[in-house]
Amino acid sequence: MSKVFKKTSGNGHIALYLGKRDFVDHVDSVDIVDGVIKVDPSGLNGRKVFVYLACAFRYGSEDLDVIGLSFRRDIWVQRVQVYPPTGDSTAKTPMQESLLKKVGEQGCPFSFQMPPNLPCSVGLQPGPNDSGKACGVDFEVKGYIANVADSADEVIDKKDTCRLMIRKIQFAPASNNPGPKADICKQFMMSDKPVHLEAALEKEIYYHGDPISVKVKINNETTKTVKKIKVSVEQLTNVVLYSSDTYVKEVCAEEFGETVNANSTLEKSFKLTPLLSNNKEKRGLAVDGRLKDEDTHLASTTLSQGEKEMQGIIITYKVKINLMVSSGGLLGGLTGSDVTVELPLTLMSPKPAEVTLD
Repeated sequence: MSKVFKKTSGNGHIALYLGKRDFVDHVDSVDIVDGVIKVDPSGLNGRKVFVYLACAFRYGSEDLDVIGLSFRRDIWVQRVQVYPPTGDSTAKTPMQESLLKKVGEQGCPFSFQMPPNLPCSVGLQPGPNDSGKACGVDFEVKGYIANVADSADEVIDKKDTCRLMIRKIQFAPASNNPGPKADICKQFMMSDKPVHLEAALEKEIYYHGDPISVKVKINNETTKTVKKIKVSVEQLTNVVLYSSDTYVKEVCAEEFGETVNANSTLEKSFKLTPLLSNNKEKRGLAVDGRLKDEDTHLASTTLSQGEKEMQGIIITYKVKINLMVSSGGLLGGLTGSDVTVELPLTLMSPKPAEVTLD
């Protein structure tokens, strides 16, 4: 194996080992979270060793937890006892076999199967003056020494724990279908003929950093003039916890000076590229969950299977095409109006090449 992720407890009695920290959500199933925990029985004093995997929504700085308020809500938690062994042995995965070769006889394997309706790892970008850990959805694997798996009465010492953050991620499907289309026919006051607007994307899925090509057709049958064309991309962040709230952030917008005079047509493709680097100051913008301070990008579109109920943070995007139509004449732009269509956009990362275990 090229790399092993390890975290040891403060007292050195347990150590957590993972072969990877990114686990892929394939929409209908999720990679098994498999690892090994090394246990030194001499330091347990009759207690047991447990491992849990938790998906949580953090909506405040962890610094504030000390005043008795919890700013973290567990969406899903699963616990297993690893020592003493419970006898519920299952076949070891190739990852666990490889880790056990490194850890030795004191290694205890564990695995978790996440349900497919959990959100992916997403962070909400803090403002320039915000401090502490960013809000968002994160996943944590934690090993700990305790008498029972979960008890409100038992206080677990920090030196008896070791934890590693992991990510649940989705990659774009291999197949890429033709992009969506939309059209509108808008009538104006004082005009018996409309403006037709059609828009289409070349493909269904775009990768982060790729330019998005928007094909626009305009048929202006009115006596008015299309003064300018604005194309924008909006990120919709749906936070589903106690209730459902949706936040809309414009992540990319360009205005094009093409005019379409009365009784004229225009057919043209416009390109724009939404990038996180152009949105660094936008507080609350959703970004793909990161481990430590590594670079990231705009949050990927959340792919879901059918109508399954999801919690946490769900990300979608849309492209908006807006025509500013003015009447001309004495009132000019004062009697202007907009013609707008929207297209759903899927923005994701491509699946990387497969990595094989040594």
